Order: sequence, then structure tokens, then C-alpha cells
Amino acid sequence: MSSSTLEPTVTTDDVGTNHWYLASAPVVRALVHLCVPMAAAMIVGAVYNVINAGFVGSLHDSALLAAITLGTPLLGLVMAIGGVFGVGGGALVSRMLGAVDRDPAQAGRIKHVSSFALWGSVIAGAVFGGLGLLLLHPLVSLLGADAAAAPATNAYVSVMLAFVPVLTAAFCLEQLVRAEGAARQVMIGLIGSTIANVVLDVLLILVLHQGVAGAALAMGLSNLGLVAYFALWLHRHSEHASLAPRWFTLSPSVLKPVFGVGVSELLQASFLIVTSLVLNNLAVAYGDSALGAMGVAVRIAQVPEFLVMGVTLGVLPLLAYAYGKGDRNRLHSAVLVSALAVGGISLVSAATVLAFREPLFSAFSADPSMLTIGVTILTAQLVAMVMNGFTGLLTSLFQATGRATPAIVISLAQGVLFIPIVILGNLWFGLSGIVWSLTVSESAVLLVAVVMWLVSRRAIERGLATGSAERAEQSLAPAAT
Repeated sequence: MSSSTLEPTVTTDDVGTNHWYLASAPVVRALVHLCVPMAAAMIVGAVYNVINAGFVGSLHDSALLAAITLGTPLLGLVMAIGGVFGVGGGALVSRMLGAVDRDPAQAGRIKHVSSFALWGSVIAGAVFGGLGLLLLHPLVSLLGADAAAAPATNAYVSVMLAFVPVLTAAFCLEQLVRAEGAARQVMIGLIGSTIANVVLDVLLILVLHQGVAGAALAMGLSNLGLVAYFALWLHRHSEHASLAPRWFTLSPSVLKPVFGVGVSELLQASFLIVTSLVLNNLAVAYGDSALGAMGVAVRIAQVPEFLVMGVTLGVLPLLAYAYGKGDRNRLHSAVLVSALAVGGISLVSAATVLAFREPLFSAFSADPSMLTIGVTILTAQLVAMVMNGFTGLLTSLFQATGRATPAIVISLAQGVLFIPIVILGNLWFGLSGIVWSLTVSESAVLLVAVVMWLVSRRAIERGLATGSAERAEQSLAPAAT
């Protein structure tokens, strides 16, 4: 491929725009633009979760806190449904934006993808929310609510289910805006929504005394505002995307690549819920100290994990754009720099957290037995984070290039491998087996991801060949791996 083929079709006036960051900005600068806002928004969201629990906790009713905890897996599943359309649609939009630089005729198809992604997420959310409301009582029992927590869990989950179409649409639109390279606008929207959520929490929980129903209502209304913000931004600033229902399509050329990539998100989230339930049920047998230490370790490890995820998720539009354009050098540079960033952040974060592990744990608990167990758990979590970071980067590469099979295999491996490993670890090594099971399973999943990458390398290289039949097809449908 000649160097002239890779020249971006941007002018000096385009410097600093979202398109410039995707098309021709230095890779390091592009990554900072895409990844830092992503990580910042995730950290703000984590802080909000703590604040929200504080508002509910101020009511001094453990059943209310239990309701929010029990509803968390359901919320994760709702976000995953939005992710099927958002991640799948966003990756396809970024690939097609790259193809537009080479072939302007591709532009018209972006409207079909963006409209299908939004309205598909709304329809799927409405179906899921409606079924959940019809089966509310069995669902609450399935979540693990006992007689004491059932009324509050019913109240929280029922309001959440009513807002499921809004929640799925918000997550989907977030990915579509990010697909345009507008990471800063996504961060502004998410932080603004979080602030609105806190204000509504104060009003509905502390002033109007709506309890957990108020917490769910605050979440729903703040996400409704987020939907309006993202939809307005796309309408005003996106040159090619459209959310108008008239562009909605069920064409296989749109459905196959969107679902091919998006299904891996749903599988991953589903397995995370299952593994979390299995882990908690096994750990509870070792007493409150072990369970509490596990919870504290997870919270401490969240910040470095979010920084790593900011890179692995934030780089996806850049990879997809470079692939859609057929820019081999830019794709390879983005993968290399992202890998260095993941490794650097992981090692520096792990070293820092371990160096200050005692004061960090002391901020959560003064129990010496919890500190002893917690340090071991934290070490295992941080090692697992390193493995998961590289797995996440390879997953983003597969999603960006439309490689559905490797992405799905990795998602399946994360659940299929962890469950037997944690059960056997518990049987053979007790608590230590549970603690290190995540590290062992993440190492195995990384090995699977590397194998899938080696198997897919030639197909990805063929797809990068500008003008080839496969690359042209890849912008609209997943190629076989």
C-alpha cells in the first residue's frame, strides 16, 4: 500500500475536530482524546454509586440498601442489552466513517445503522421491561430477596423496569456518539447526568421520602436527560448519522455486523452476573471478614481498573475507523501504543496500590483480620487486572474489525472457565482458591484471546487491503474468521 493511499482527507481547519482525531492526529494524542474522558466518566460513575448508597443508607434501613444491591445485576443486564446495539452499531459506524474517507458512497448507509441501533435498543428495552414487570415477583425472588428485603426490592426493580427503554437507549447513544470520536462530549453528558442524578436523589429520597423507588426514579429521569443530550448532539453535529425512524432497517447487511459484535457484550455481562453470584455464595461460607475484605479490595482496585478500561474501550473507535479506511500503519500503531498504555497503567497502579495497601484498607475497616485477608485479595485482583486489560484490548480489536467469532469466544471463555476454576479452587485450596481463581481464569482467558488473535491476523490483514472485495464487504458484514 502506498503512503499516498493513507493521506487523510482533512484540511488544516479540521485540526482538533473529532474527525481529525480519528483520521490523522498523532496516535498518542488521539488516544488521550478518546481514552481520558472515558476513564474520567467511569470513575465519576463509580463515585456516584458510593454517594447513592450513602443517600439510601442515611435512611437507616438495611432492607433498602439490600434492594439496591440485589438490583445491581439486573441493571448490568439492562446495560448489556443496550450494549448489543450500541457497541455493535458504534463499531460499525466507526468502520463506515473510515470507509467514507475512501468511498463517499458509504455515507448514506450510516443513517440506517444509527437508526437501527437506537430504535432496536428501545424496542428490546421495552420488551425486556414489560416482561420484567409481568414477572416481577418471580424476578425479585430470583435476585435473592428474602421476606424482609422483598418489598423494597419490588419497589426499586419495578421503577427501574419501567425505565428500561430509556436506559438501553442512553447506553446505545453513548456508543454512537463515541463512534464519531466525540469522547469529550460523552464525558460531559455522563458527568452532567451524574450531577442531575445526585440532585434528584436529594429531592426524591431526602425531601420527598420516596426511598429506593426515588433512587430508581432519579436514575431513570437523569438518563432521560442523557438521551436528549446525546440525540441533540448527533442531530446537530453528526454529518452522516440519523436517528429518524424512517431510516430504520432490518437489512442483513446491518443486522449481522451489529449483532455479531454486540452479542459478545451481552454474553460477557451475563457471565459477569453469574460469576459474581457464584463468588459471593462461596465466599460467604468463610465469614463476614472474608466477604467484607473482598468487597473492599474490589472498590480499591476499581480506579486502576477504570483507567485500564478507559484505554481498552476508548481506543475502539480509532481502531474501527483505521480498519474501515484500510490504514494498516495507523491500526498497528494504535494497537501498539494502547498495549504499552495498558501495561504501564497496570504496573504503576499495582505498585502504588500495594505500597499504600494498609492505609487504603484502614480507610474502610479497622479490623486486623480483614486487613490480612484483604491484602492477599487485592494482590490477586491487581494481577487479574493486568491480564484482563490485555484481553480487553484484543476484544476491542476484534470488535473494531468486525470479528464476531473471536469476540464471542472470549466472552464465553470468561464465564465457562471461571466457574469450574472457582469451584475447584474452593474444594482444593479453600479461601485461597477462591481468592486466586479470578487471576487464574483471567490468565487462561488471555491465552485464549492471544490464540484467537494469531488465528485472525491474516483475515484482519486481508480486510485492511484497500479496495479488496473482503474489505469492502467488511464495512457492512462480519467476515469469516
